[in-house]
Amino acid sequence: MPNLPRKSLLISARGLDPVGSGRQLELVANGLATAGWRVHLAVTTRGGSVPALLAARGVAVHEIGRRRVVDLAASVRLARLTARLRPGVILAWGSSQLLPTYGAACGSPGARLAAHLARPPRRGAAAWSATRYDLLITTSPQLAATLRRQCPAGRIVDVPPGIEPAAATGLSRAAVARRLGLRPETTWTLCVAPLVPRSRLERLLWAIDQLGVVRKDLEHVLVGSGPLLERLVRRGRVQEVMDRLVILPHCDVLPDLLREVRLVWQSGEVACGGAILDGMAVGVPAVAVAGDAAKQLIVDGETGWLVPALPESELPRRAFGILEDPQRAAAYAAAAQVRARDHFPAAALVAGHAAALETLLGASAGMGSSG
Repeated sequence: MPNLPRKSLLISARGLDPVGSGRQLELVANGLATAGWRVHLAVTTRGGSVPALLAARGVAVHEIGRRRVVDLAASVRLARLTARLRPGVILAWGSSQLLPTYGAACGSPGARLAAHLARPPRRGAAAWSATRYDLLITTSPQLAATLRRQCPAGRIVDVPPGIEPAAATGLSRAAVARRLGLRPETTWTLCVAPLVPRSRLERLLWAIDQLGVVRKDLEHVLVGSGPLLERLVRRGRVQEVMDRLVILPHCDVLPDLLREVRLVWQSGEVACGGAILDGMAVGVPAVAVAGDAAKQLIVDGETGWLVPALPESELPRRAFGILEDPQRAAAYAAAAQVRARDHFPAAALVAGHAAALETLLGASAGMGSSG
């Protein structure tokens, strides 16, 4: 068998936008390519602008998914692509990629298998496949501890998220409003989350409803796709909030939108905190229900607020406090920007992934020479 090329990497990921987990992917893939890795990206679902952004920077992008979920056809194409490229490392980006990437790796037995996880995989085949990986890269010490209990024999490395502001396209506020169906004279908020149960978006709808009682000049953007879309829309109509809520599966002007929103918020657990860290990088405070990612990013009462899940009134109450007090909002925004710069540098994110993957390649080479 011929030697596998060093620093050859195939990343398997969903189609993502440049925010949250998608922005982390963008920074890592671009940083590794700049550092000399031969990076390929296999996109297993349709949608999202990160693949085009990476392609423009020289990353080889393979769009193998035709649907919004990873289906069997995408898994088969991933296996064929892996066999053709024969990468040194295959990196599954997120829990949704664990099982199809593991299956694809079976056709390239010399490759090392790694996964980037911001949340523990659900029980079942995905969780089982995680135990077969050579390396799991986590985003927080709490997640690393959880995975060590689930995968006691696996190698787990914790690499905190990193950020630098994504380049905006230069759209004016009025242009962003036209693109997204907003009114430029209103105040905007943003939530980025998959439309799945763990995001607890019913809390977000209730908070929007409550804020509408005291503020008539608010509009809210929710970016995400998932099986709960129809249910959320029905609930939003019942609560009469759809006149001030825009739900988008993807948003190709997120960097511009982030610079125009007054608040980023989260109502449940979302990988990498959704848009929290991206907002911090451009000076936007956040309010989030306390969870692993939110507690890692937000300094309570300094860069925003962490709120308990109950009572549900805490989420709109803290959001209202920021929206109603420009001086406090400005102080939180400045502190958030400093925290993003000082505690979550993009260089450390890239360096952490590079070190972990190079160690994995080194271990592979060592086993090959000893055999």
